[in-house]
Amino acid sequence: MDTQQVSAPSRAPSPVRGGATPTSGVMHINSRHTSRFTVIGNHLAQHRELSLLAIGLSTYIQSLPAGARIDIKTLADRLPESEARIAAALRELEAHGYLSRTRERLSNGRVVTRTCSYNQPTGAAQRHPAPSPASRTRRRPSRPAPTPMAAPAPTPAPAPAPTSAPAPAPTPVPRAATAEPPPLPQPRNPLPQYLRAATALLTDLHRHSAAITLTEKDVVLLAPAAATWFERGATPAALRHALTHDLPQPLKRPAKLLRYRLTALLPPPPAPDHPTVLFQNCDRCERAFRSPTPGNCRDCREEAADDPHAPFPILSG
Repeated sequence: MDTQQVSAPSRAPSPVRGGATPTSGVMHINSRHTSRFTVIGNHLAQHRELSLLAIGLSTYIQSLPAGARIDIKTLADRLPESEARIAAALRELEAHGYLSRTRERLSNGRVVTRTCSYNQPTGAAQRHPAPSPASRTRRRPSRPAPTPMAAPAPTPAPAPAPTSAPAPAPTPVPRAATAEPPPLPQPRNPLPQYLRAATALLTDLHRHSAAITLTEKDVVLLAPAAATWFERGATPAALRHALTHDLPQPLKRPAKLLRYRLTALLPPPPAPDHPTVLFQNCDRCERAFRSPTPGNCRDCREEAADDPHAPFPILSG
């Protein structure tokens, strides 16, 4: 008579620690990390108001060593995301206290950006943390027991004290959850040269990207924001590239996309000692060009120099 094999397991071992295999949902297969890992809190990994791109970008930034460059262009070169999406994710992290960017002027006059990444959100949530379960259990025994009274006395006044305590600390509504878009940037000094150049650039965008079709109302609304770019030293080529590069396909609302890019990608203001060169309209072809004095653009000056019978004078500009 054969003997029973008692050494063989009755069933396959459970891959879940503790032997409790779930009947549905996710099943975690975890291995212990001993090197090259980053600790991320569930307050970030399971944040209900941050986008998945913002959560992933914060995780990537926290994994970088101190001193690493995390400007928009550097992140766009390393990650498969556009500069516009990365800029929006950084604004989300700033709004929820996971990132701060401040501009400082060095002793040599150079302006630099100081960036700080937080593994715990800053703001009201950090100043007023929620009490832990252990602290609540420690306070319960110290609560005095009610003293029995012979006759019912009117004692409703002390009762509302515990319930009214948390009322002065309402949960702030995050800026990202509001439905209203941020206001468009406006120039500090709305010069007519900037407004004319901005209007011409917006009107001509469909020649560079057929997907961008703007109405007259859209151009009038977006022209001051585009003029703000010129006021801060941006060239027409740089602004046109920011508005037409890496467009989503299909583009359903071009005016809304341009409004977002004009606001999110706005360059910083120039240094106080930086000279401002105004836009001028060419006296010959009406094209906008940068010059401290009015006159002709470079192409018209060269053309007029070759033609001695040119009807327009050659002006420096």
